This record gives sequence, structure tokens and C-alpha cells, in this order.
Amino acid sequence: MTILVTGVAGFIGSNFLHYYLSKYKDRKVIGVDSLTYAGNLENISGLMNNKNFEFIKADITDAQKINEIFEKYEIDGVINFAAESHVDRSIHDPQIFLKTNILGTQTLLDACKKSWYKDGRWSKDKKYLQISTDEVYGALGKTGYFTEETPLDPHSPYSASKASADLIVKAYYDTYKMPMNITRCSNNYGPYQFPEKLIPLMINNALNHKELPIYGDGKQIRDWLHVFDTCIAIDLVFEKAEVGQVYNIGGHNEKENIFIVNKIIETLREKTGDEKINESLIKHVEDRLGHDRRYGIDPSKIKRDLGWEPTIMFEEGIVKTIEWYLNNQDWMKSVISGDYLEFYEKNYK
Repeated sequence: MTILVTGVAGFIGSNFLHYYLSKYKDRKVIGVDSLTYAGNLENISGLMNNKNFEFIKADITDAQKINEIFEKYEIDGVINFAAESHVDRSIHDPQIFLKTNILGTQTLLDACKKSWYKDGRWSKDKKYLQISTDEVYGALGKTGYFTEETPLDPHSPYSASKASADLIVKAYYDTYKMPMNITRCSNNYGPYQFPEKLIPLMINNALNHKELPIYGDGKQIRDWLHVFDTCIAIDLVFEKAEVGQVYNIGGHNEKENIFIVNKIIETLREKTGDEKINESLIKHVEDRLGHDRRYGIDPSKIKRDLGWEPTIMFEEGIVKTIEWYLNNQDWMKSVISGDYLEFYEKNYK
């Protein structure tokens, strides 16, 4: 079996690749990534000599390149992690999000259809899996949870592009009966996450005694899930889910952003002994445009159908994550480029 996995040099994609290759030693994985600012080959450097893995630098919007890959290899499945994913960047420059997240998805779907759909029928045991986000649902009030039946109501260019991609995938299922699934996950955290995201941003800034920028009052609520549990869930959906089903992935682990930041400060100070890492570093900045107040996922369906539930509780996971970044500060320095610093200044100053 040969699987095409896109976005393998990014955060969730690289973690999934490590997990997948360690579990399925008899499968071939073709990893694709365009290596934008958030794609770092160091994330998968330890896998480059794995005989079951081959890396190809390619943009998923490049139809010629994607079709060449399908022609060269007998692709049995596609797991699409590739996406522009940072909400703040989508507010500053929506176009690249629409191109990658919508047109890139359509390019992959067309390549799958061309390869798998012959004489009016689909080849056996093929599947396309779209990795999406809970942000496509919009925002919740103080109560209630997103279910798979919640109407899509995206509020940012990023979430709108992901919702659009989901609808295109669904349209290929409804129209052509393409074998597909969609997963929508809550906020992930863990190793290899680019430091524009909340947790690694706060860890990096705190270690360097820089201000910790918090949008608005910091009481925005997110449902947090360790990336290892996400990898297990995605694998289960790809292997066992009934075609056409959508699955929400979340841990019922809602935390306010300000709580997360204070927990990072407390843990870092305890582990480093650095008293300069304290609450005085926190700086409340103007809130993000269209900032959703609360996300919360009901994971009942994936638990009922596939037996999945999270194994790493937040109290354990956040400490493990902080320890990883403490032990991999050279990695952090290597990914903070001029592009990152330029965006940081524009966004937070």
C-alpha cells in the first residue's frame, strides 16, 4: 500500500508521519510539502533514510506535479494536511489561503478521481481524507458543543477557506461517490509546532524575556488536544471509518487563553529557575478581528463509531510540550526566520 501524505513538514503532518511510519512498517509513504515558512524539513529529518518514505517538494496547487506523482506511484490513499493555517496571517493576506486551501484541495481531488475512477466505478480500497478544523463551525456561546451536524459558519478568511475545502470534498462524494472522510479537530499542541501559534509563541517569548502578547482580555476559550491523540484519531478514521462520514476530534478540555499563558509561565519558571519569567511579561493587545470567543467539540461520534478517546490529559501534555521545547531550543532558533520576525512585528506591534 502506498499513501500520499501532504503537508508532512508542518506541525500535525510531521507528527502524523512519525506515528504512521512507526506503526505501518510495510507501507510506502510519499510525503509532499511546498516548504513554506511553516514547513521545516528538520521536523522529519530522522525519517529521510527510512526505506518506506520518500519526500517530494511540491505545491498541492501544482496540478502537473501532483498528477506526475500519481502517474509514477500507485497511490492508494491521500491524507491532506497541507494548508495555510494561521488565522492572523489570513486576515492580513487572504488570497494565499484561498489558493492553497481551496484550489489545492480541488487539485488533489481531481488527481484522485483521474487515477481511481475508471469505467464509471471507483477502484477498490481507495480513500481521500481531508484534515479540517473546528473553526469552520464559527463560535459558540457559553454552553453547547460543535457536533458533526452543526452548520458551517466560518468567521475568518482561514476558516472560510477550510469550510470551502470541506464542501468541495463533500461535493465530490455527493456527485461522484468519491471515497472520502473529513476530520475536524480542536486546537492541537505538542512538538514541532511553529511559534506563531499560542503555546510555542509564549514559550519562546518567555524564555527570551519578551512580552507575551494576549489578544483582548485573554478569556477566549479553546478545546485543547495533544497532537499524539490527534494522530491516533486520524489513523482510525483513515483505516476504519465508513466512507462519507465526518468526524469531530476533541478532548472536552476547554481552557481560556490567559490560563494557558499563566500555566506556561508557572511551568517554565519552575523548570528553569528563572524568576524573570513571570506575569509581568503579559501584555494585552488589541483583539484580533472577528475573534471567535469559544470553541468546544463533542467527540461522541468518533468514540462511538471508532472507539477513540484522548489518552494524554492537558495537565500532563502541557508539561511534556514545554519540556520538548526546552530540550529543542536549537530547533526553535532555526525556524524563526526573517519572515517570522517581520510578521510578528506587523501583527503584534
